[in-house]
Amino acid sequence: MQEDHPKHTILAIDDTPANIDVVKGVLSDDYIVQAAINGKMALHIIKVKKPDLILLDIMMPEMDGYEVCQKIKTDNELNDIPIIFLTAKSEIDDETKGLNMGAVDYITKPISPPILKARIKTHLELKSAKDSLLKQNEQLEEKVLKRTEQMEELQDVTMVAMGSLAEARDPETGNHIRRTQHYVKLLAEQLKTHPKFKNYLTPEIITTLFKSAPLHDIGKVGVPDHILLKPGKLTAEEFDEMKLHTKYGRDAIASAEKYISRADNFLSFAKEIAYYHQEKWDGTGYPEGLKGEDIPISARLMTLADVYDALISRRVYKPAFDHEKSTAIIKEGRGSHFDPDIVDAFIKVSDQFAKIAKKYADLEENCTT
Repeated sequence: MQEDHPKHTILAIDDTPANIDVVKGVLSDDYIVQAAINGKMALHIIKVKKPDLILLDIMMPEMDGYEVCQKIKTDNELNDIPIIFLTAKSEIDDETKGLNMGAVDYITKPISPPILKARIKTHLELKSAKDSLLKQNEQLEEKVLKRTEQMEELQDVTMVAMGSLAEARDPETGNHIRRTQHYVKLLAEQLKTHPKFKNYLTPEIITTLFKSAPLHDIGKVGVPDHILLKPGKLTAEEFDEMKLHTKYGRDAIASAEKYISRADNFLSFAKEIAYYHQEKWDGTGYPEGLKGEDIPISARLMTLADVYDALISRRVYKPAFDHEKSTAIIKEGRGSHFDPDIVDAFIKVSDQFAKIAKKYADLEENCTT
């Protein structure tokens, strides 16, 4: 008849064969008992197949029980095996030393069969419970990780969807938000070792900027259709209304941010980008006319990404420029429209900008590289 549970394996380590025979006589009905007559043999057996528990004598030649215990407990693959010292050494100091080395128990000879069986049963149950708890924790961590990944995916999709909501009202923008978020990430990766940016552009921040970028024009939902969709040049009054999209975007994100307890959440970056991405390095931009390094880095990155994409895309007021002409215009804006260091980074990766533009080109083919 097949047993419901396989027998546990006990390794008895003792240089006296008679002692091993006694252990086998006590335990063989309940356990598979292996034997080793010295430490070297024992370590070989353990590494070939881990036993469930070890009974370890202390007084052995060449390598005593303490040294064997130490070698097992310092091996990350073996140190979870319960070790019970089974020895004739009965001094308190000997027992204390053994327990301090990581043994789970200390039994003195001569052996009392009921006590030996009870101690072994207890420690195998404790090991089983510990292993079960560890497995549950690993499964829980996997579930938490999976759930976190799902939440991050949902967050990413939500950001793109919200950004697309604004872009959907402007038929000319197409895949603009997808291209610009990849431009921003590319620039940030290029600048992450730059002395002025390395403390800011950590891997976590770069990821957050990538996720936040799609909301840069979310405020367009507040611009009236007759202005946003006008097939021609805007009047001064209409342009003033158009410029308010930065404020609309900031305020909308700020309202959503109230429901998040963390002050360093990704929406804080989205709010910066939405509000300040129309600022210019020389202070002639809007909404506040900030100048130079007073403009948040996140917005400076988005400014260049946004302008480049506008240049390569067709608009009612201009055709789509090719990559070379768009790059030349960006260079001309170095130190006036754009942060000089960001323009320098753009020049180094401009070929990759063209690849991103091609990869996420609009179906209507209203942009060119």
